[in-house]
This record gives sequence, structure tokens and C-alpha cells, in this order.
Amino acid sequence: MPVLTALRVAVQSLYSSVMPAEGDHMLRIGELGRRVGASPELLRAWERRYGLLNPARTQGGLRLYSVEDERRVRAMQANLRSGLSAAEAARLALASDASAAPATPRGDALEGDREALQQALDVFDADAAHRILDRVLASYMLDTVLAGIILPYLRDLGERWEHGDASVGQEHFASNLIRGRLLALARGWERGDGHSALLACAPGEQHDLPLIMFGLALRNRGWRLVFLGADTPTQTVTETANQLEPELVVVSAVLPESLRREARVLEVLASKHRLVIAGRGAGQVLARALGCEVLIGDPVAAAASL
Repeated sequence: MPVLTALRVAVQSLYSSVMPAEGDHMLRIGELGRRVGASPELLRAWERRYGLLNPARTQGGLRLYSVEDERRVRAMQANLRSGLSAAEAARLALASDASAAPATPRGDALEGDREALQQALDVFDADAAHRILDRVLASYMLDTVLAGIILPYLRDLGERWEHGDASVGQEHFASNLIRGRLLALARGWERGDGHSALLACAPGEQHDLPLIMFGLALRNRGWRLVFLGADTPTQTVTETANQLEPELVVVSAVLPESLRREARVLEVLASKHRLVIAGRGAGQVLARALGCEVLIGDPVAAAASL
């Protein structure tokens, strides 16, 4: 199977202890800082000086921060990068509350962002692509960026390559740039108080972008992640699972053969842990044979199903 065809197939196939009444996940300041790449001390200073954050409090006085707090911090960071003073950056971030992007932005807005990202990546303009990603990450929730911009872009890239409208160089450049941004967002995703998940690609499987997106969507729901990445021996997955005892183990593959070759080890793994297979190579019949579960749908939908 051609490399990019396998990538497109993979993309298409997979894709703290206090909760508010609505069920939105709330963050302690350390976790918020890890998500946005800022120290707790800086976040407290922004909260104190500019009123940027509006934490809820537990009965014990613990501050908990919402996705709206995260959005305002990202908006302020984007404003600072554009050259504004801290006071002006905070003022604009707070003012954006009144016109903040809704949880599900209009389709034409997302389409415009996807087209802008495509144009930048097609001409190998990394600076422009990063500026676009900075803006959409500051404007939308991460689930929206993943499901509404990045996944559709990657699907379209694969289709354009198949029709000769995109080069292998463009695919490699775009995939590596996006992968780098997503892994930056994943920094610290192994920390927290929520459920834990161990993620790995099957032996020989190099396409880990969908698994990274799935992990980010899980982390957005309070999970802690241990990510072993591409081409992971199943024995290594088993040893790590036995050591860490995660609530969930996910093994992803594009081709069914990648999972079938490891059937014996995966059966043993499934007998000891909650094992889920994912990707184009996964299916209900194979999952039943292995005694495990299967994830269907894009990464955000799959994470929501858990």
C-alpha cells in the first residue's frame, strides 16, 4: 500500500477530581499551565493583575479552571505574539468573551481556516502555517480544531495526492509540521488525576497522527496518557501495561495483518487489561477473536465514546 494512501486510510479510520454540574472537565492550575505552556506563577499573575481567569472553587478552597479560562489564556498568548502589551493583550482576550467562537463554529468559517492552512502548507510556508494554527487554537476548542480543521485537511491532502494534485514532499512537510504541533499540545498529558490510557501503534505501523489526535481528545476529557508511539512491539506494550496498570490500552494499525500477526500476544494482553484496537486494521470480527473492544470513527468521536 502506498505510504500516503495508508496515511489517508489511517486518518479516516481513527479519528481533577471535581466536575461541574454540566459535566465540563475542570483543571487545576498546574494542568492548565501544561496545556498552554505557561507557568502557574504566570497564570496567577494574569489572574491577579488582569482578571483573565475566573476559577471556580471547591468547598475546600481549591481553584479549578474551565475551558473558557483556557481559551482566554490562549487568546492572550496569541495577542502577545502579535506584539501587544500584556495589559492590551489581556483586555482583548477578555473582550473576546462577548464574541468568542461558539462550540460549533459555522462550517464556512472552518472551511476558510482549512483553505488558509492548505495554502500555507502547499507552498512550504511554515511561518504562515504556524500563525494559522496559533489563531485557530486560540479561537476554538481543541476538539473543534481536530475534527473541523486538521482531520478534513489531512483527508483532502490524501485525496489530492492520489489524483496527482499534491506531491510527496508536500505531504511529508504538512504531516511533520502538524505532528510537531500536536505533540507540543500533548506536553504533560501523562500527568493528572483522571483515568489512564496507554497508546501504541502496532509493530510496523508508522502512522501515529490519528493516535496522537485521539490521545489529545482523551486528555481533553481528563484522561492521563502514556504514548509509546509508532512501531511498538506488542511485548513492550504488554510489559508497560503490566507495570502501569492503565484503565485502557489502545493499539492502532492501518492493516489488519499488523494486528493478526500479534494475535497471540494481544489475546494475553486482553485477558489482563481493557484492550481496544483502532484504525483501519481494526474491526468487530477481529476484536471478538482477540477478546477485546474496537474503536470506530474519527479520534474525537472515538474519545467521546469512552
